[in-house]
Amino acid sequence: MNNQEDFRQVPPCPGGTVYTIRPGDSLFSLARRFNTTVEAIMAANPGIVPTNLQLGQQICIPVATTGPCPGGFLYVIQAGDTFYSIARRFGIVVDALAAANPGVDPNNLQIGQQICVPAPAPPAPCPNATYTIRPGDTFFDIARRFGFTLEAILAANPGVDPNNLQVGQVICLPLSPGGGPIPCPGGQIYVVQPGDTLFLIAQRHGIPLNTLIAANPHIADPDRIQVGQPVCIPG
Repeated sequence: MNNQEDFRQVPPCPGGTVYTIRPGDSLFSLARRFNTTVEAIMAANPGIVPTNLQLGQQICIPVATTGPCPGGFLYVIQAGDTFYSIARRFGIVVDALAAANPGVDPNNLQIGQQICVPAPAPPAPCPNATYTIRPGDTFFDIARRFGFTLEAILAANPGVDPNNLQVGQVICLPLSPGGGPIPCPGGQIYVVQPGDTLFLIAQRHGIPLNTLIAANPHIADPDRIQVGQPVCIPG
């Protein structure tokens, strides 16, 4: 196996999760963790050698086979999530969440793992774009980061308690009279994290790189993006 080539080339992963191999990982353990199969992981990563996974190697975990979620929606586990916090966020009981996810270990949730939330998806009538709450976010910080007023953020999110924002919660970004600092109709705003490139962001969200570049004309140099910079992920 050519380690350098494997580490440089992130496999296409539309709709799935790009995962970095950690100590103790095996395809079997990853399949169990993400509710998929070894065969599905191998099919998503042609050329992978199951007995020779390398620390730091990036592989594609295909869309989880969580199974049907009638009347509910699939939710992607975020940092800090627990069954209790997820149940409280979506107004259901922990027992209902556990019953909708047989085989999922609530004490070993993994970031990027998909689970079934047996409740209607929360409405998001956002005329411009959505934003997913990250650790440390406040409405004041979000307003300042994207050039809105605090009042505009509050008006765009009636019913959202600004003093009880949850990591992974989706809120609306309002439209300003000029159309919003980052126009992103029907899409969502992503904030650049350390190590991100537009290529990796496009791969992670399953969209072509050219589509991502076209949706972000405010980015002067696609090869040089900054941590904390907002990027439009088109819908």
